[in-house]
Amino acid sequence: MNRKSTTILASPTTEKLQKVLARIGLGSRRQIEDWIRQGRVKINRRMATIGDRISSADEIWLDGRQLNRTHLQSPSQQILCYHKPIGEVCTRHDPEGRPTLFEHLPRLRHGRWVTVGRLDLNTAGLVLLTTDGELAHRLMHPSYVIEREYAVRILGKVNDIILKNLQEGVLLEDGRARFNRILDAGGLGANHWYHVTLGEGRKHEVKRLWESQGLTVSRLIRIRFGPIVLPKGLRAGQSIELDPLSKQALLQLVNLQKNR
Repeated sequence: MNRKSTTILASPTTEKLQKVLARIGLGSRRQIEDWIRQGRVKINRRMATIGDRISSADEIWLDGRQLNRTHLQSPSQQILCYHKPIGEVCTRHDPEGRPTLFEHLPRLRHGRWVTVGRLDLNTAGLVLLTTDGELAHRLMHPSYVIEREYAVRILGKVNDIILKNLQEGVLLEDGRARFNRILDAGGLGANHWYHVTLGEGRKHEVKRLWESQGLTVSRLIRIRFGPIVLPKGLRAGQSIELDPLSKQALLQLVNLQKNR
């Protein structure tokens, strides 16, 4: 008796479009979702929508340009620690022509640098950048509650009641906020410093917390992000790649593996 053989074809593995484009370093997931809503991304010449999944067989178009197979390969996973000076912005292109931190980063042959959060124009200190968009997305996601530490110079009289308010929580326009810890770092008069930590990255949150108590922040420096501390020898405007132990500590913090 003749038996007909049946060939089962495996379906190609698919992933969410914004996850793939973020992982290869085109931008953060949030940025790419905005591009999709704006109609800048197509799949096989069809307008993409949020939630679309793609495989290696699909053609992806961004701003009318097809991404070739090389573009869709994940770049090597790199993480930089950059010491941002006051007066630089964290955007790739600034419409006002102000200097941007991207002007000082190492050039990449494949992929591009994605910032892990941002510091405003007048805030200095630690900025992490990576070629891994998925890593950047997780490090910025509020569900991971990654602690940030800042050195803050305060103008005004700080008393125990103010310190208690700031640690118990105060109501800001976007909800309650608090510092996890406040450490007196010394100094006199207009040069008094504190080190503060908090577990989120709302816009201008450190400044707004102090201002809620009638005080002024005259200098603000981010000195730590999770397990990564701003190296003392790293001058403003310079960057350094994380050593293997620091890199692994950061990846474990968000449940990722090295060189996925």
